[in-house]
Amino acid sequence: MKLEGHKQKLASTRMFTIRLIKYILFAGALVFFSVVLGTLGYHHFANLKWIDSFHMACMILTGMGPVVQLENNEAKIFSSIYALYSGVAFLGFTAVFFAPVIHRLLHILHMNDEE
Repeated sequence: MKLEGHKQKLASTRMFTIRLIKYILFAGALVFFSVVLGTLGYHHFANLKWIDSFHMACMILTGMGPVVQLENNEAKIFSSIYALYSGVAFLGFTAVFFAPVIHRLLHILHMNDEE
């Protein structure tokens, strides 16, 4: 869906809501992918139970930190790479989530400047 340009009329509330839902679903898909990736990695490399792997992946992804002491080097390397990925990914999720709202606010402000 193409966003309206700065010289175009503001999108209707219905169109904005549809756009917002699409962006939220996309951000949710990215979060889901990241949690699955982390869960699989912790289960494989750290030999954690599925629920512990899921818990660890969620805690790292949200920046809360690890909850399990990792014993082997492979698990520590995976955890380090996943933590770096999570830091960047979380900023990306936030940007995708808020992009339509920020675009609409900037569009409204630009329209007010022209009046």
